[in-house]
Amino acid sequence: MSISQLCQWLQDTPWGTGIRESTWVFPIIEGTHAIGIAFSVGILLIMDLRLAGVLLRREPVSQVSNQLMPWSLGGFVIMFITGILLFWSQAMKAYGSIFFRIKLVLLVLAAINALAFELTLRRNIVTWDTAEKPPFRARLAGILGIILWAGVIAAGRTMAYNF
Repeated sequence: MSISQLCQWLQDTPWGTGIRESTWVFPIIEGTHAIGIAFSVGILLIMDLRLAGVLLRREPVSQVSNQLMPWSLGGFVIMFITGILLFWSQAMKAYGSIFFRIKLVLLVLAAINALAFELTLRRNIVTWDTAEKPPFRARLAGILGIILWAGVIAAGRTMAYNF
């Protein structure tokens, strides 16, 4: 089974058809997706701005992270589940969209950026936690996070307007 056949099957399932053709379900899922984005990416923006040394400069990075990341992860779960449901309802349109493909590439790069931060920089956070200007690699991770998530959102919105 090819990817396009899988997408067609997924879209044609009762769930996919039900979401797509419902007067209320699709807009509710889409609105919930936007709320998940606001929570997840909005809170990540605060964290990334702290890493970049722009915001909350006198607050330890670990303290900012400990307070914000549970909220961001909650928003991410909402965003992820609703994103899957939106894809499910219009899988063939998404599969054929260059903007969807760009969005997926940017999501993977954002995940790699976050993973690289967690596996390298966070391990020695004690040495730079209270610095107003974090080390270059931490600032780079913050700036990359902002750019990548802005790209994910822009590609997602552009995709929606080109269906």
